[in-house]
Amino acid sequence: IFILLLGLLFSKGSLSFSQKPRLEGTISLSGAWAIYPTAVAWAEIFQKKHPGVKIEVSAGGAGKGVADLLAGFVDIGMVSREPNPSELKRGIFPVYILHDAVFPIVSDKNPFLEELIRKGVRREIFIDLYDGKIKSWDDLIGRKVGKPIHVYTRSDSCGAAESWARYLGKKQEDLKGVGIYGDPGILTSVSRDPLGIGYSNFSYVFERNGSVLKGIKLVPIDSNGNGFAEREEVYKSREEASKAINQNKYPVRRKNYFFVRGKPEGLVKEFIIFALSDEGTKIVEEVGTSLPLTKEERERVLKLLEQK
Repeated sequence: IFILLLGLLFSKGSLSFSQKPRLEGTISLSGAWAIYPTAVAWAEIFQKKHPGVKIEVSAGGAGKGVADLLAGFVDIGMVSREPNPSELKRGIFPVYILHDAVFPIVSDKNPFLEELIRKGVRREIFIDLYDGKIKSWDDLIGRKVGKPIHVYTRSDSCGAAESWARYLGKKQEDLKGVGIYGDPGILTSVSRDPLGIGYSNFSYVFERNGSVLKGIKLVPIDSNGNGFAEREEVYKSREEASKAINQNKYPVRRKNYFFVRGKPEGLVKEFIIFALSDEGTKIVEEVGTSLPLTKEERERVLKLLEQK
């Protein structure tokens, strides 16, 4: 009996030594509207798996995420654009976490909707539009209609505006138009204005069932400039848009990042590893507001996290 009890004691002892330490602490994230819904879902599941952990997530735009991180207010800045050299010099370590795209949008009550979807809009026209050179729908449609055009852009420093501006060969501050705060704001403004046009994140332009958000339509980009929107340039569902993004056929694609001060360590690192895991990828797909990395991409990112 003594030998049996001794064996059980050693067995329990070896089991306890093999268990990972209990995770405890708080993580805070702020930033991109595009990443926010997925980050909230990741946080909810991670907290259930680790009851000693508390995760606080807030949106406000990529610019806010960077500012909050550099000021030490948060542990992770959610940023839906490429890091710039000045940020890297200040010790920011970018972790590629998701990808998506930005889409031009109009109201589903737009009087020229059928024509817009049939013809699409060339990049050169969008450039003139956000330069403030185009004042009416005449120039966008290519015929006399006598209706003013109302151009909407983002008032907050954000990845959507930076990505859209980069596609047009500009910076966010160069974009002319009525400034609106956040994706929800710009979607509401455009949906209520039959003569309006704007842009928004992949994260927000689709309903939960994958259809285009009620009240708006996606404007096809006529990438080859032939005056006609090809079938693969017209997206009526999240599935169609996702396919074009993943196949590199849609022109305004972008990467999404977690920005961290220095290489991630401790609890922050564990959370990022979870986000890049198979379980984390499944959550991305279930939320449906962003696109997950491929297994090969995730493995490359994880290797970078482990490098000395």
